[in-house]
Amino acid sequence: MTTRSDKPVPVLTIDGPSGSGKGTISRAVADALGWHLLDSGALYRAVGYAAGMEGLDLSDAEAVTRCAETTRITFRDPKDGGETRVLVNGHDATDEIRTETCGAAASAIAAIPSVRTALFEKQRSFRRLPGLVADGRDMGTVVFPEAPFKVFLTASADERARRRYKQLKEKGLNVTLSSLLREIEARDERDANRKVAPLRPAAGALIVDTTGMPVSDVVARVLAVVHRAG
Repeated sequence: MTTRSDKPVPVLTIDGPSGSGKGTISRAVADALGWHLLDSGALYRAVGYAAGMEGLDLSDAEAVTRCAETTRITFRDPKDGGETRVLVNGHDATDEIRTETCGAAASAIAAIPSVRTALFEKQRSFRRLPGLVADGRDMGTVVFPEAPFKVFLTASADERARRRYKQLKEKGLNVTLSSLLREIEARDERDANRKVAPLRPAAGALIVDTTGMPVSDVVARVLAVVHRAG
């Protein structure tokens, strides 16, 4: 996508597994650059949530694809600098879609090619000036392969489970660290080995292991990728 002056819209893709810090880092980087933000995982989680509300069998590709095509997903920017709200068919499902159960549903439906096709153009539509930070699992490999800036964040499974545990407990959700670790390891296995858009770093991406790293240090390393290019 370009403007009328043919100036390209820059895109920074930040991919990685669940709990690697993509959401926190992507939001901080987008704020620092003054760019738009795409939380692609929220789209899949929203469809997974909608499918669950309809009682759909997630292995029923036709039904889930129809759900992806018809579900209304809206992002509402917070007025107080808090978390972006995600509305699914008019319902604020921000907290519900962040559970590991919903994350597992998102991982399952993301392996369905027709679901990915249904959400592809919606993701591409977020590319607008002055630029876009795209957070996901296949942003640099599939959705924005032409992006000039690409980063892949990772962290140990134990570290990611601890982060998710802290995040969910702060939201008042009843979770256990052991169950989160099992779910994260299972999701890693599914995401890395699925036939459609498996989770992997894009060619040329900066790979950052965030285990034990302060958020500010990770943000600085990601911003350097853009700033080096002027």
